[in-house]
Amino acid sequence: MTAQLVFEQTLNGLQQGVMLFLMAAGLTLVFGIMHLINLAHGSLYMVGAYAAATVIAVTGNFALAVAGAVVAAGLTGMVVELLALRRLYGRDHLDQVLATFGVILFFNELVKILWGAQALFMAPPAWLAGSVPILPGAAPYPAYRLFIIAVGLVVALGLRQLIVGTRLGMLIRAGATHRDMVGALGVNIDRLFTLVFALGAALAGLAGAMAGPLLAIEVGMGETILILTFVVIIIGGIGSVRGALVGALLVGVVDTYGRAFLPLALRTLLPPAAADGLGASISGIAIYVLMAGVLIWRPRGLFQAYGG
Repeated sequence: MTAQLVFEQTLNGLQQGVMLFLMAAGLTLVFGIMHLINLAHGSLYMVGAYAAATVIAVTGNFALAVAGAVVAAGLTGMVVELLALRRLYGRDHLDQVLATFGVILFFNELVKILWGAQALFMAPPAWLAGSVPILPGAAPYPAYRLFIIAVGLVVALGLRQLIVGTRLGMLIRAGATHRDMVGALGVNIDRLFTLVFALGAALAGLAGAMAGPLLAIEVGMGETILILTFVVIIIGGIGSVRGALVGALLVGVVDTYGRAFLPLALRTLLPPAAADGLGASISGIAIYVLMAGVLIWRPRGLFQAYGG
């Protein structure tokens, strides 16, 4: 184990964490403000990935593909909120889980009809296809992964400014804790909820577009990342964007370190085959152990957004 390997895996963990943050930021806003458990958030991630792949196949322009993914996912989210999810506000969480699971099935079948069951693939843009030297003597790191980290940090700063420094952010914070009072002051709560849901959907679409050059774009691709996203939200604190960022980075780094270093560490005690198998098994549950430890220490997550 070398310092170069540790540094490279740290960057990999940060990149994974940023991807999770793009998903978790929108989902934690939706749950924290609208009190809606949205299992279909991963489907919006999938919509963004497919939209990006379609736009880049037609235009060859990566920037247009990302913009198309954000717009497509945002508009899709608005339609889903207006037609299906608005009726679930105030309903039991079990009703929300069942309804949004049905939305997942709907989108999976719709994607098969529109794009087929065959996976799609995207290449990173030419200006991000190479590698960048980070440290003297170290192997260069893929430029596209650094780009994802930069995009995530910009989005985090933008969300902070939106929530803390704008009128919409004030309404979002007020609507999360005093919904009836905000409505009594003349604010259209339904419209506010639609905007919040569209924002969360757009962030999921951005995550899907960013993931396109790294992963196969296929039906059901949102379900796996959705599980990790819920872990991030629980660790960070429901409704907290700051918590989503910290939780996502923690999960990304812990997951990456576990997969990279646990098998190497166990090889000092066990035969290589046994060490690799046991290391893979332990690393697979590392983030859930992290979540359990955080909840024992802070049952409401690292950064409780609202309430006492």
